[in-house]
Order: sequence, then structure tokens, then C-alpha cells
Amino acid sequence: MSARLFGFALLFLFTAATNASAQTRFVVPYTPGAANDTLARVLAQNLGAETGQPVLVDNRPGAGGHLAAEQVAHATPDGKTLLVTTNGLLAIGPHLYAKLPYDPQKDLTPVIRFANVPYALGVSPQLGIKTVGELIALAKAKPEQVNYASSGNGSVPHMCGELINLRAGVKMTHVPYKGGAQAMNDVMSGTVELYCGSIPSLIGFAQSGKIILLGITSPKRSALLPDLPTLEEQGLHGVDVDSWVGLHAPGGTPPATIEKLYGQIAKLMATDDVRRVFLTQGAVPEALPPAEFGAKVREESDRWAPVVKASGATLD
Repeated sequence: MSARLFGFALLFLFTAATNASAQTRFVVPYTPGAANDTLARVLAQNLGAETGQPVLVDNRPGAGGHLAAEQVAHATPDGKTLLVTTNGLLAIGPHLYAKLPYDPQKDLTPVIRFANVPYALGVSPQLGIKTVGELIALAKAKPEQVNYASSGNGSVPHMCGELINLRAGVKMTHVPYKGGAQAMNDVMSGTVELYCGSIPSLIGFAQSGKIILLGITSPKRSALLPDLPTLEEQGLHGVDVDSWVGLHAPGGTPPATIEKLYGQIAKLMATDDVRRVFLTQGAVPEALPPAEFGAKVREESDRWAPVVKASGATLD
């Protein structure tokens, strides 16, 4: 190879390496095709188009999302590596492990909470009930004989059931599954009695009569099901369960970098195209600023800690 060609080769490799290192990466702690992965990909595609720099989506499932979180926590704090986060990962997950290889509060910096996914409580039609009051009466009459399904130990649906146990003063039995689809199949067949899950995962089954929706598990009604009352309205107080999706950067990322990222993404979340796609996925688009987002995570973590403890759930 001539000296001139060798020089061009070096220049090409240097340019490629520079472009790769400059590329923003969304580390997603879920498998491709999962609901939160889909939202992250929509955001990544639009952010890439807005900035002129493609955003890579890097799926790193495992250990309840903490493998991905550890990777981002220890990444260079330059705003190029971002973690897709949920309340299951940051508000519930840390209480399930005796020790994590990173500190969720110190080693991750909030950027934006960009979506909220409302939850509802669904029961098997075979149960023959239509209100929360009837469910509580049944659970009190038959301690430990009413079963609730979840998508796995420590999941948001699991903790939703435990929270209902605590607030209603009942003892329903947890039946964990390896995913929400398996759990829903057994609720529809009557093998287990109920499931607390995202409205998008329940609404189709409810419309076809395969499950009965008892109420929204958030303090306010959902625009997706405006006629469905909340559990609060039906006398079951203190049950506030939904799911959110956000982005965190490595701890130590400069505030100016965080603010720039927040501004870019908040702008996207206000566009009609992005909002339309999110709403079709059953997610309510939002743009919670970094400081407010961080405060919400800490507040929610404190709220879930006693629920996790009461459940006795642990993960290794």
C-alpha cells in the first residue's frame, strides 16, 4: 500500500471511529418488541432526525434491567449513553436486591420522563364480580383463596397486588408468570382471578368480554377509558399504580448537557406526530424536567419500599 493510500485509510478509520463515538445510544433493558422498547425506538428515530445524528437502540435485557443500568451508570458521562428507565427498574427494583453494583440515586442522572402508561385492575368473568367492593368482600371471605397473576416476581403488577392487599386489609395470593401474556391467558380462563396491568394490555380483552375491568389504579381516570372509575372513587384509598418511561444519563453528566438533551426531547414530545404514535401505543406523552423527574423517582422509591418489604419478594 502506498503512503498516500495508507494515509487515506487511516483518515477513514479515524473518521468512522469519531462518528461512532459521537453517536447517541439508548440502552434499553428490555427485549426488542417490548412496549417500552417500542416507545424508545420511536423517540430514538425522531431524535436522530431532529439532530441529524442517528440514535442507536441497544437492547440489554437481564437481571430485571439492572445489567443495562450498571452499564450506563459506569459509562462516560458525556450525554451520549442514555438508559431507558421505568418505575419498575428504579423505584421498585432496588428494594428487591440485597446489593446492586451501582447506586441508582448517585450513579444515574435524570434527563426526562417522556411517557406515562396508566394501569387498571382486570378480573376473570368467571369470578362473577363487577366492582372493587365486591372483590374486597370476596377476598375477605376467602383469605388466600383469591389469586392474582403477575408478569414476574417484583414486577409492577406483582407490587400492585401487594399494595391492594395492604390498603384493603386482605390476603390475596400471588401467582407469578414469565410474562404478561401468560398471566392474561390464565385470567381469561379463570385459572387465576385477577391481574393488574397496563390499560393497553387489557383494553382489547375487556372490549371482547374476555375480562372485566374493575377500575383505574391511578388517582385520576384515564382518557383511554374515561367511563371507568378509579379504585379511589370506589372507596379503596392509597392505590396509585401506573408505569412511566424516561431517560437517565450516567452520574456526573454536566448539567448543561442534561438541559440540552431535555430541551431536544421535550420539543419532540410536543409534536403531533410523536404524540399520535405514543397514544396509539397506549402511552400518554409527557416531558417531566430533570429535577422534577428525579424528585418523583425518590418519592416513588420511598413509597414502594414498605410494599416490597411486606411482599417478602427478593431477587438475586
